[in-house]
Amino acid sequence: MNNEFPGIAGYAPPAHTTDDRLALYSQEAEQLQRRITELLAQVESLREATKSQNALEDLVLKLQEANQHLVIATFGAQDMQASAEAANLRQADFLSMLAHELRNPLAPIAMAAELLGKITTAHPQLPKLHGIICRQTSHMKHLVDDLLDASRSSSGKITLQKSPLLLSEIIESAVETSQPFIDKRHQHLTLELPATPVVIDGDLVRLAQVFSNLLINAAKFTPEHEKITISARKLGNTIAVSVKDNGMGIAPDIQPFIFDLFTQGYRSLDRAQGGLGIGLSLVRTIVDMHGGSVKVRSAGVGFGSEFIVVLPISSRPLLSEIAAPIGLPSRHCRILIVEDNIDLSETLSDLLTLEGHTVTSMFDGTTGLAMAKVNPYDIIICDIGLPGMDGYEVVKQLHLSSLNPLPCCIALTGYSQQTNRTLAKEAGFAHYLVKPIAIDTLLTLISTVTLN
Repeated sequence: MNNEFPGIAGYAPPAHTTDDRLALYSQEAEQLQRRITELLAQVESLREATKSQNALEDLVLKLQEANQHLVIATFGAQDMQASAEAANLRQADFLSMLAHELRNPLAPIAMAAELLGKITTAHPQLPKLHGIICRQTSHMKHLVDDLLDASRSSSGKITLQKSPLLLSEIIESAVETSQPFIDKRHQHLTLELPATPVVIDGDLVRLAQVFSNLLINAAKFTPEHEKITISARKLGNTIAVSVKDNGMGIAPDIQPFIFDLFTQGYRSLDRAQGGLGIGLSLVRTIVDMHGGSVKVRSAGVGFGSEFIVVLPISSRPLLSEIAAPIGLPSRHCRILIVEDNIDLSETLSDLLTLEGHTVTSMFDGTTGLAMAKVNPYDIIICDIGLPGMDGYEVVKQLHLSSLNPLPCCIALTGYSQQTNRTLAKEAGFAHYLVKPIAIDTLLTLISTVTLN
């Protein structure tokens, strides 16, 4: 035997038979097959990863595209919201300015009507004409007030002066306002209120406005000589007040929108019912501000309607009533009127002169201020929107002058917003009156000023 490893005694290399070689080759083939299988699995995994990567890239592209659309839509929605807010603001400004402009001609008409009532004459037509002017002036004032309230409502500027009130007091005030409309149509108003007192924590003027609007609406849309009922019943810790009529009714398709601004249930060509479509929107706004709710019921056109206002009952005690001074005596005053509306200025001057006051009229801020500085006046009645120098500046300059004592300054203006009232107070106005003002209100204020 050949020894190929002479350094190792007795070593003999293994004998490789054909079978051995085949087994070795088989093992190597199996190992190679496993490796190929592993490589194929890796290739398949890479292929799947590539597919996933491509899908992921497609998804990312789609997400980026969707995000771009979302950004565009967001900007579009913001633009639409900004446009809507700007439109609401323009609408509120327009309504406010329209109401102010309407108040200016309305004020001298109202003053002239009151002056007619104070002039004695034997002419038989005068009382009738006086009554017509007073009624139409009152109606126009009501419309202007609604316009102003619509402006305040849309801009969120309606404020409440809450105190514990009797429901009967609220309804009495509402009936007093709406009774002329009801009487004009010869309708019968029935009241059905609880026997026990019901106290509501609210604003008397605003809540009375709610029910007077509902009563006036009922009168408008109910035929003459028909019946209107206002009733109330307790529902737990709330009171439900119903204003019901058997008039024109409301179509079902209008009812969901009846409390929206400028919505009107029925419009005839002659517009016999009139109105601006503001009253019911104000009703909902004021009721919501009192934590209540309002809804309408009607079986349709020709079947009448019922409006139900639900308000929370208050547990607060009623405040002690303070009697208002009646028939206050008044000394004769020296009064300066600064007003650029000549008709209003002259009519107001005539009315105050009839009451025994000495009156001077100026028609712009600059001459008004100059007159006030050289003549002693007890009271200055001053408009705000004056040419040349506005009313704020007139009163500011007056307070900066050496006048002593200073006259009592009363603002008489068509601007009714709270911002104007605040500016007037800061300027030095002691009182703020909004046109058109009832002469009795002004005379009572003058009496109070002179007593103080």
